[in-house]
Amino acid sequence: MYLVTLLSFLFFTGLVGLCTWWITRKDDHGSSTGYFLGGRSLTFPLIAGSLLLTNLSTEQMVGLNGAAFTDGLCVMVWEVVCVVALVFMAWFFLPRFLRSGVATVPQYLEIRFDHQTQVITNLIFLLAYVGILLPIILYTGATGMVGILDVPSMLGSLPESVGMEPGTLALWLIVWAVGLIGSVYALFGGLRTVAVSDTINGVGLLVGGFMITVFALAQLGGDGGISEGANLLVEQQRDRFNSVGGENSSVPFGTIFSGIFLLNLFYWTTNQQIIQRTFGASSLAEGQKGVLLTGALKLLGPLYLVIPGMLAYSLFAGDDIKADQAYGMLVNKVLPAPLTGFFAAAMIGAILSSFNSALNSSCTLFSLGLFKNVIKKDASEQAVVRSGKIFGWIVAVVAMSIAPLLANTTSIFGYLQKMNGMYFIPIFAVVLVGMLTKRVPPLAAKVALIAGFSVIAIGYFVHPFDIIVASLHEYHFLGIVFAWLLILMLVIGEIKPRETEFVQEDVGAVDMTAWRFAKPVGLLLIAIVFAIYTTMADFSVLMQ
Repeated sequence: MYLVTLLSFLFFTGLVGLCTWWITRKDDHGSSTGYFLGGRSLTFPLIAGSLLLTNLSTEQMVGLNGAAFTDGLCVMVWEVVCVVALVFMAWFFLPRFLRSGVATVPQYLEIRFDHQTQVITNLIFLLAYVGILLPIILYTGATGMVGILDVPSMLGSLPESVGMEPGTLALWLIVWAVGLIGSVYALFGGLRTVAVSDTINGVGLLVGGFMITVFALAQLGGDGGISEGANLLVEQQRDRFNSVGGENSSVPFGTIFSGIFLLNLFYWTTNQQIIQRTFGASSLAEGQKGVLLTGALKLLGPLYLVIPGMLAYSLFAGDDIKADQAYGMLVNKVLPAPLTGFFAAAMIGAILSSFNSALNSSCTLFSLGLFKNVIKKDASEQAVVRSGKIFGWIVAVVAMSIAPLLANTTSIFGYLQKMNGMYFIPIFAVVLVGMLTKRVPPLAAKVALIAGFSVIAIGYFVHPFDIIVASLHEYHFLGIVFAWLLILMLVIGEIKPRETEFVQEDVGAVDMTAWRFAKPVGLLLIAIVFAIYTTMADFSVLMQ
């Protein structure tokens, strides 16, 4: 069984690598535009596929299903509400980014504010990606793979000879294997290679994700099959099939309108790791179609990112397992060996997708934001690309060294969202004010970035402020800090405004003709979100 699983895994992983190399073998990897933006040639299927799979990584598959194992359907907020953020991206944010012809969010802030704002934002992004995002991607990916492939059993007696627990050794081995493979994708191929491999893997992961749900329902239903499994699931967890989270859940209903919505907005409109592929769009229309197609696909997210976690609860609730182990155990238990190998390959694709996307974005931020703008302003195109590759290898090694140390974290998805808030909120506040106003000065942006990052970090980690934050719920705390930052920037803008109004110029990077169906399709997606929420809501939990 192990051999069949391993061989099918290696076959599908190798097939994706071969297809990606064949499609991108003639791409321009020598210039900064070709390497970091895919030559601004990405069409909507590649944009949507890459956006979806960059998001659909193991911190989602393992982490969100783990949250569903604990809290039930209410955690679908991370999938469903993000559709509204994607609509705003297509309507409001994307046109402004593309009109400026930028490759990074900090570059936009340099145009709107000044050079120092760009440098501060670059440093915050890089610290967050290296210290938070990349290690979490590797850790959650390795955790999922250990469960799916049952790696400790494959290792046999080897762990005893190296003086390490089987699970710990498996974790370290997979973290470094995935990190090295992902680094090769990101650092030798550039953005288009990442986007193509994402799209191929995306098909496999979506198919695999739905397969897990179907096989798990069939196993739960026994002789009654899938329909009986679905009936049993609803019957056993009727009180957990609720889109409204109670006060004791990780996502109380009120937090949807504060921190959760803000985190979704930043993630889909301003997070460099995610939106970089939209900067490589061949036109505004292609970018908008890609973003809105992603929104439509995200509506299906709960079927493979939440329901499997609830199925795992029905199957394993009495087994005393950690929430983040539930998804890997479910895959290993319900899939036949050849399909387990296929799904493991798709999971590796998801890990690689998020890892190499974050790594590519880190290289872009360093090369274009710091190396060319601060360290060596007269650097050639080749030197800029080379600096990104060297920096990328350093970052990859650091992330691979940190990742296994996260093993003691209780809920990796909750930890990720908490840590994200430190840089999501201040950067999003600055970008939003920059786009909505014309007189707010660079001073306001710099104060907001530094103050926002510092206040959230103090609120999370410094006693007695952490007690106050805990009493509010951390997502409400993020909403309060965001509102405070907006007010602070607007007040500074009134006291010391820019001497002249900011005027955004179209640099002619791409065709800026909007897709004519962008507004009606966006409105339809928002209507579907509200319909899903109201249909699945039981507000009586708020009275308890």
